[in-house]
Amino acid sequence: MPHPSELTVHQGYWLRMVSNAVSQDFARKLAAEDVTVAEWVLMRSLYGEAPTTPSRLADRMGLSRGAITKLADRLMAKGLVGRKSHETDARAHYLFLTAEGMTRLPTLADIADENDAAFFDVLDANDLAALDRLLRLLVERHSLRHVPVD
Repeated sequence: MPHPSELTVHQGYWLRMVSNAVSQDFARKLAAEDVTVAEWVLMRSLYGEAPTTPSRLADRMGLSRGAITKLADRLMAKGLVGRKSHETDARAHYLFLTAEGMTRLPTLADIADENDAAFFDVLDANDLAALDRLLRLLVERHSLRHVPVD
């Protein structure tokens, strides 16, 4: 009977190890700001955009409309996202960042930038560019479109 391959021969093993470390540190830092990674992603998706429907956000982020609604409800309770009704269709509504959300977003973006820098600063510019190129190639070739939120 052949022996199963070692975990460490799998690229997925190494990708998961790195991803977990980066994501867990980021989640911990955001938690100190009372924001989850998923909430941050939704906020960042709204930043600089006109008010957007939940269905448009769901399509863009690769999430269900229900997931967007749950995230939006949590962010509305925190005063970071608002909802307004459509002018002519009472069933439709738009989501937008509130003034508080707009104020808080740059701080959260700084945390994301600092988290990346803290982890990836061990790579020189060429290695970082190569990693970026390879990850984007994998995303493109496998038609990945779900925004990572957890």
